[in-house]
Amino acid sequence: MSLLLNVKNLSKLFGSKVLFKNMSFSVFKHDRIGLIGPNGSGKSTLLKILANMDICDEGEVSIKRSLKIAYVPQNISYENKSVKEVLVDSLKDEKLKEDDKNLLIEKCLNKFGFNDSAINASTLSGGWQKKLSIAEAVILSPDLLLLDEPTNYLDLESLLWLERYLQKKVCNFILVSHDRYFLQNVCNKIIEISNVYPNNIFKSDGSYLEFLKKKEDFLQGQIKQEKSLNSKARREGEWLKQGAKARTTKSKSRIDKAQEIFEELANLKTRNQTKKVKIDFNSTNRETKKLITLKSVSKSFNGKYLFKNLSFSLASKTRIGLIGPNGCGKTTLLKLLTEEIAPDSGTIKKADNLKIVYFEQHKMKLDDNLTLKEALCPNNEYVTFKNKKIHVNSWCQRFLFSKDALNFKIKTLSGGERARIAIAHLLLEPSDVMLLDEPTNDLDIQTLDVLEESLLDFEGSIILITHDRFLIDRVCNSIISLGNKDQISVFSDYAQFEASKKNVINSKDEKPKQKKVGSNIPKLTFSEKKEYKGIEGNINNLEQEISNLNNLLNQEDVIANKEHLESVCRELSVLQLEVEKLYLRWNELDNKA
Repeated sequence: MSLLLNVKNLSKLFGSKVLFKNMSFSVFKHDRIGLIGPNGSGKSTLLKILANMDICDEGEVSIKRSLKIAYVPQNISYENKSVKEVLVDSLKDEKLKEDDKNLLIEKCLNKFGFNDSAINASTLSGGWQKKLSIAEAVILSPDLLLLDEPTNYLDLESLLWLERYLQKKVCNFILVSHDRYFLQNVCNKIIEISNVYPNNIFKSDGSYLEFLKKKEDFLQGQIKQEKSLNSKARREGEWLKQGAKARTTKSKSRIDKAQEIFEELANLKTRNQTKKVKIDFNSTNRETKKLITLKSVSKSFNGKYLFKNLSFSLASKTRIGLIGPNGCGKTTLLKLLTEEIAPDSGTIKKADNLKIVYFEQHKMKLDDNLTLKEALCPNNEYVTFKNKKIHVNSWCQRFLFSKDALNFKIKTLSGGERARIAIAHLLLEPSDVMLLDEPTNDLDIQTLDVLEESLLDFEGSIILITHDRFLIDRVCNSIISLGNKDQISVFSDYAQFEASKKNVINSKDEKPKQKKVGSNIPKLTFSEKKEYKGIEGNINNLEQEISNLNNLLNQEDVIANKEHLESVCRELSVLQLEVEKLYLRWNELDNKA
């Protein structure tokens, strides 16, 4: 294997906060690395250090001579330039003839789907700006591509396109992402940054599913190690209480050894502590069955229909996923339901005094100069949640912010930490219907797990716009595809939607290809068929166990007992990993079925 890059004992502070310490790993040719970890753990900072856009406090990064690295940032904004001018600027330092540059730009624009090279880059949607930023990077033919949250703002079609592109065209990359299906489909190595590991890092060769299995084994081993050390520490503590004096070498050596055991145990306990965001959506517990009914609703924009004759009903526990390409009317439909705009034709009937909460993708613009305390509690020291007053010190800890961070400026927070503030605002409003437009952008995987469980427990109705296929699979019990304005399709799950797309592609082929005898098309084995048949039941059973444990976390006797609370949290983490593995395995088997 050819070494491209080596990181040795890397440490980085952000103010007084340690992002990571003594981190080491290597990147080899053909490595397709998924970089994951909790919000604020330093993933984006690490990419910037590797791209030579930031510096470390300690340690070193050794890069292969003449290695060309390209970096795609998490957030992009463009000046008043055409998309062609943007790519011309990216090639300004390349030693190429003008004709060669123009040819390269033309090929790149075609490859990325830009039909009009004169379109103003600053007017593009978030998804198209993200595609342009990736085009800027790959046009340089880098040896190593660094991508920070490349799936944010992409619609589902663009995400699938990016998956195929990375699988076929890019040999070496490191990407930060919390999209679990995306990680499973494009990565052959996973690195997680987290303080639950020694030296803040865990590395796993293989797919994301294999990483989850190795992670579970490691964390279980670490818990067993804590129990073993606990027994040793108890014995040494009893020995010390007997008055052992360090007058002899033997006694002093044992006292020193005991101190090492105590310190190691304290470190293990800290690493094994499981902290979770507490997300508990506030429903009104309305008894009305029908909440909203749409009948033959149509809407156009600039003389062009987005959708026609759309009809469906929302009842309690209805969870609809809206999918379709950018510009097909997904956000417009949510705005119709909030009465921000009116339909061209058709009717929308709502139950009396219906309470709707709308989480809009770009709406919550926090002032960078606000403190965390001001953002979480804009009015005073308290918030009112489910008719109870909660002090800001407790409210911030519910979203994994320490009390010491309350005076931090918003501009110092990561994208995921800002997203948690947005969710905190969402929880304060009781609702019958939640309309969520891309609520998962920037959230870490641990928070996504909790968000999914809370959406499943919500007693009202949900309409969800997201490109996260894992979230759609787990939460939604119905999917509406707005891709075709003349024929709006409804599916029971994402797998059914995928199957319909394959059928459309096959029906367009003039001469369908016949399967050859002895072809290498993967099929389910007998044992896989048996596994596939039982996997849904296993998921349901585990999710019921998770729901029971979440109920325990709200009981005062459990909250008051620290050891019991930590035990429940650990068990919850193990079960969440199991559910995640089952969904990924289900998707894997479904693709072969």
